[in-house]
Amino acid sequence: MEWMAWTLPTALFFVTIAVTLVGMGLLHRKYPSTPRVGVLGIETMRGDRLFISLLGSAFINLAWIGLLDAPQYGALIICGLFAFCVFRWV
Repeated sequence: MEWMAWTLPTALFFVTIAVTLVGMGLLHRKYPSTPRVGVLGIETMRGDRLFISLLGSAFINLAWIGLLDAPQYGALIICGLFAFCVFRWV
């Protein structure tokens, strides 16, 4: 798979996403999710909040790369806080 330019960080990213999706599936099987309405005013379930947090994290990382000349670890911290807030209040 040389044409894909796999690096360790890229592989870890996709493995983390896969493990998260499997974990969410197992969590849903053991503890079924119930819909709730948060600050956005829309009905969301656990998987919806995961999708919103992943999509928002992608935009946070793109903005970080485009606007700042700082290590990406800062964006990782912000993404973690963002995901916590989404799962807590959305």
